[in-house]
This record gives sequence, C-alpha cells and structure tokens, in this order.
Amino acid sequence: MSSRQSTPPLPHTGRFALPAVLTVLFVTGWGANHFASMIPVLKSTEGLSSTVLDGAFGIYAIGLLPGLFGGGSLSDRVGRRPVVLTGAVLAGIGNLMMVGWHDATGVLVGRLVVGLGAGLTIGAGTAWAADLRGKSGATLAGALLTTGFAMGPVITGLLAELAPRPLAVPFLVSGIVSLLVAAVATVLTPATPGHHGPHRTDVDEDTRRSVGRALSWSVPMALWVFASVTVAVVVLAARISDRYSGAWVPGVAAAVALGTGVLIQFAVRRAHVGQTAGVVGAALAAVGFTLTALAGAHPSMPVFLVTSIVLGLAYGLCLRDGLMDVEACAPVRSRGAVTGIFYVACYLGFGLPVLLTTITPWTGITAPMVVLAVAAAIASAQRAIRLRRIG
Repeated sequence: MSSRQSTPPLPHTGRFALPAVLTVLFVTGWGANHFASMIPVLKSTEGLSSTVLDGAFGIYAIGLLPGLFGGGSLSDRVGRRPVVLTGAVLAGIGNLMMVGWHDATGVLVGRLVVGLGAGLTIGAGTAWAADLRGKSGATLAGALLTTGFAMGPVITGLLAELAPRPLAVPFLVSGIVSLLVAAVATVLTPATPGHHGPHRTDVDEDTRRSVGRALSWSVPMALWVFASVTVAVVVLAARISDRYSGAWVPGVAAAVALGTGVLIQFAVRRAHVGQTAGVVGAALAAVGFTLTALAGAHPSMPVFLVTSIVLGLAYGLCLRDGLMDVEACAPVRSRGAVTGIFYVACYLGFGLPVLLTTITPWTGITAPMVVLAVAAAIASAQRAIRLRRIG
C-alpha cells in the first residue's frame, strides 16, 4: 500500500485548508529571510556594525533551532494548527518590534523572536501540509517556503528603495502580512487533533514506518540543502566582490539559486519524478562544489551564474526528496518531530561559510570544496544503491 493511502487526509479539512497552510509557510519564509535586504539600510542609516548584523543572523538561528526541535514534537501532541499559527504570529510580532526599535538591542531581540516563530511554523506547517495531501502536500510546502525565502529579500529591497521610510516600512509590511495571514488561516483551517497515544492503526503503520528509517533517508539529503545555497550566495559572491561590488551581488546569487530551486521542485512534481530526484540533487551538489573549487579565488561572472544555477538545482531537489522521505517513512504521530529534525539538518548548511572562513588559513580555498564534493557524491551513490536494492 502506498504511503498516501496509508495516511489519508484528516477528516473535515475543508478545501481551503491546504492553500491556507501553504500561504502561512510562504509568508513565514518571506518574514524570516527579508532581513538580508535590510542590512545595507541598517548599516548606512543606523550605523550598525557588521558584527551586530552578523549576530542578528546568529541569534535568529538560536531562536529557530529550538522552534524546529520543539515545535514539530509539540504539534504531534497538541495538533498542527495551534503551533503553526502561534509561530506565524510570533514571526510577525518579531518584525513589528523592529519597526521603531532599530538599535543593536532591538534588531537582536526582534530577530530572536522571528527565529522562534519561524522554527515553530516551518516544521509543524510542513508536517501539516503532508497530513492534508501526502507527498504532494510535503513537496508543495517545501516549494512555497522556498518561494518565500526567495521573494522576501526582493520585496523588502523594493520597499527599502521606494518607500518613504525605508527603515520602518519593510518591517511593518512583513509583520502586518504575517498577522493578517495567520488570522485568515485561523478561519479557513479546522482544529487538528494531536496524537496522544499509539492507536491500533498507528501500531500497524509503525511496522512499516519508523523514525530511524525516515531520518536515514532524509538527513543525507538535508545536508546539501542550505549548504548548496550558502556556497552560491556567500562564498561565490564574496569571491567576485573584488570586481563586482554592492548588495546586488548576493541578491543575484540568491535570486538565481533559490529561484532555480523553486522551479525545479514544481517541475519534478509535475513530471511525477520519484526518489531518484534526490540522487540527481546530491550529484548536482557535488558538481557545484567541484565548479567552485575549480573557479578558485576569482571566478568569472559566467562561472558564478552557472554554478549558482547548479547549486540551486541541488538545493531544490534535495529539499523536495528529503521532505518526501519524511512523509513516506515517518509515523504520522511523529511526523512533526521528524520534520523538525530534517530542517535542523538543512540549516546546518548556514554554518558552512563560518567553517570555511575558519579553516581556510590552514587548508586553502580549494580543498574544503573538494571534500564537500566527494561527500555529496557519496551521498548520491548511497541513495542510488539503496533505491536499487528496494526497487
């Protein structure tokens, strides 16, 4: 029996439930990632140092990780709806806090609250979408969240350029939209039951599904999700900054990589591609890391763009198949927790630039990329072998 058949949609969901959940995920992605476009504004207007702004990203992760770990597990017990909508409201409040609180303390506190809210929403919201529509819901959740990540900096960048109060309006718009979407979703979505004990159907299902199996399939994909994006947006962008300066460089890399990741997720979903997409995704990560190694310290603009596209494809395919693995293998009563762990493994990739900066004086810039390429190639080969054995 297929996983979709074994995990039917929750009863009485209503036809607007899934669109509402996906919209919450999109808005949360927007509110979480739009801060990237506010960095130059905060630097020039408020005089905040790079240390403070780097710390804002770090403190966001401090809030995000417990939200991902705890939010998914909590949603398994009390239901998806209260956790997801509470997270969306928190993320909105975090952005609204920064409308008039622009000093270092305000930015750090606001980003901490945004991170906590995003962590609660992302893991539980993805599990909710999978509850509603199986593998299709899980892949749509990843695609809409990615779209929010990609569009957030674009929308905020335009507001910061065109709005009369560039420090306030971007935070205000993101915060208000988050609260409005959460309010609408409260009306359009029904209450969701938690899983308080192992019912008979859960016991039967657990003979075929297990948390360990879900993680053994999904985590090797998760490791290449944001690792691929950060190599494009941070590493490659920094290496061409000697010839191409300005905030538009990482912006272009983000738009190309994340945009490619969104498009490939929709494409493979439409083509009904199976788990082999993850094999291709990890292999493309290996190719992207290899291109980065070969490009050296001064890649050309064409190499920069091509490599960003390759890494964006890797990002999209690995995210999509990792979420499909969670939906297919994790017991329903543990799906929120497993989804949260999967996203934690994804977010480890954001630590890659810091790691590279730390070890480069001893290793040089090429060796770490070669090691990453080999590791991604091994993950691709292992997945291919595993699929062949069960196929």
